[in-house]
Amino acid sequence: MTPTPEQVTQYIEDGYFVLENVISTEDLELLRGAAQFSVDRLDAAMDAADVDRIGINAKGKRYFSNMVYEQRPELRSFIFGPVMEQICRRVLGENAFLFWEQYVIKAGDPDTTFAWHQDSGYVHENHTPYLTCWIALDDVTEENGSVYLLPYSRSGIRSYVKHVPIETGDRVCYFGSDPGLPVTVPAGSIVCFSSTVIHRSGANLTDKLRRVYLLQYSPEVIMNQDGTAPHGSFEPFLVDGKVAAAHS
Repeated sequence: MTPTPEQVTQYIEDGYFVLENVISTEDLELLRGAAQFSVDRLDAAMDAADVDRIGINAKGKRYFSNMVYEQRPELRSFIFGPVMEQICRRVLGENAFLFWEQYVIKAGDPDTTFAWHQDSGYVHENHTPYLTCWIALDDVTEENGSVYLLPYSRSGIRSYVKHVPIETGDRVCYFGSDPGLPVTVPAGSIVCFSSTVIHRSGANLTDKLRRVYLLQYSPEVIMNQDGTAPHGSFEPFLVDGKVAAAHS
């Protein structure tokens, strides 16, 4: 599904839009197929280090498993496929690079919240804002850990702001009282928002996993802070309007 002109305007003015039920059953199963792999990979790393936390990951609770597609190349058919192509074209224009890819998975546990932040807060101050596509692999409700957004009209913030690290490894940039706009969507939906939109997510208080697949695309290669190498991925998707990445 191609984002409508109204949705693109909403992205420009408020930093986000939602596409419900836009992923096919086949693609949804493809994305779900690597979810357990992403958890097992992090569990093995924590076991090897004899720890229960690595960075913002907490064993048996919450997982942020990135660049899974490098080991599961079948995911490329979606990452560089027609659904994401249409979104990137409408939001970013004729040039788009894959910046980051990760599974965000929450088990049923009160310790699965994620603090107020901008995705840009996990990069560095000097970069062009990029597009986050938050893809629901399960029905998302407030009970199982929905994302809460602070649209630009509510936060008054459109650019990178300084983040404060806390003991969980989270970085926090908002300490106000606005609870945010809960985004509850069925599986197969995509929440698209700018990396400068402040957001958080609640705890999963159910007995089932809440699985999200996160894809981020930038209109240019994002370099590390000292400018010596790319930060994250730098694989081209669209170059001068033409698809540059191989789908498989």
